[in-house]
Amino acid sequence: MAQRGRTSKSTGSRVAGSARKPTRKKKRTRSPLGRLARVLYCMLVALSAVIVVTYAGVRIAARPPEVADHTPASNDGDSTAGATGSPAASVDPGPQRKDQTYTFLLVASDQVSGNTDTMMVLTYDTVNQTAGLVSLPRDTMIDGVKDSDGSHFYKLNGTYAYNGIEGLKKEVSQILGIPIDFYVKVNTRGFVKLVDAIGGVDFNVPVNMNYEDPTQDLYIHFNKGMQWLSGSDALKVARCRQNSYYDEAAGKWKTYDAYSNADIGRTETQRSLLTAVLKKALSQPQKLPTYYDIFLENVQTDLSANDLLYFAEKALYFDFSSGLTTSVLPGDGTVTYHGWTYCYELYPDQLLELINTQGINPYTTDITADMLTLAQKN
Repeated sequence: MAQRGRTSKSTGSRVAGSARKPTRKKKRTRSPLGRLARVLYCMLVALSAVIVVTYAGVRIAARPPEVADHTPASNDGDSTAGATGSPAASVDPGPQRKDQTYTFLLVASDQVSGNTDTMMVLTYDTVNQTAGLVSLPRDTMIDGVKDSDGSHFYKLNGTYAYNGIEGLKKEVSQILGIPIDFYVKVNTRGFVKLVDAIGGVDFNVPVNMNYEDPTQDLYIHFNKGMQWLSGSDALKVARCRQNSYYDEAAGKWKTYDAYSNADIGRTETQRSLLTAVLKKALSQPQKLPTYYDIFLENVQTDLSANDLLYFAEKALYFDFSSGLTTSVLPGDGTVTYHGWTYCYELYPDQLLELINTQGINPYTTDITADMLTLAQKN
């Protein structure tokens, strides 16, 4: 009985000991797959936190740009301030800007002459997510004066070469009756890199293009219709405005307009091509760092880093199918002005209607005729 008691006691001791040991020996361990899942989960949480913090930081950092008030006040009487320093009642403050609506001059210079043969104005309402894009024909008639010597010139595309980008901004502002807040001047190399960065672009080439100019190392051959364009192809399509052929009887190359409406047709192609490129670029936001590098290397602009952040964030939500309106300044491109042939004289009434109805006007009220400065032959 005593032996059984000891045995029972000893057995009880062993049972008690064995009850504690499994807690230490059978410590739960994860399989390699489980450990990997744990690491991936932690990485995902950390990455999500970084994305949230970065996005919040961008939203905070990207403040709406401040633009100068370029609109002169219209004084109908005494414009002096009263005794309290408040503006006199007779002072008209002029038209008011729409909230967070901005204007941009977009230009590309000719590779040979240095003239800005591609000029557009973009007005972007970031609140309502609408934009108006209008082309300014290269031969738009102006009363230009060279800053260097006071001599005259009469086509808009020469303004940049003679008076620089600020002179061009001023001239365009006077034509449209609106302030130009920012400019973006891109070289052709940057355009090619951007199109290549997005993997090329599908585009409906509107006309047959066949042009050769060995002096510019330019050889353009495209059939009319939908096709994929690389960066260099897209640049050729954007540049083409004439076709060429060799006249064997005359023994020389001759040219004719590629478009039935001459350079106006080319501006339409340029707007459509630019829209297609931007639409595809914004559909690939993961490439924003690449776009930014291309921008820094190939673009001249007065946009600040904060401005770029602000507009990039806004543009990600832009719907090209419903928010964008495109147009070209209306006029007659067969006018001779002060001996300069094929000047493009603008139609004032049609121009006013376009500015006020096609998303170009950044004001809350309509642009009026007295706000435009136009060269007119008669």
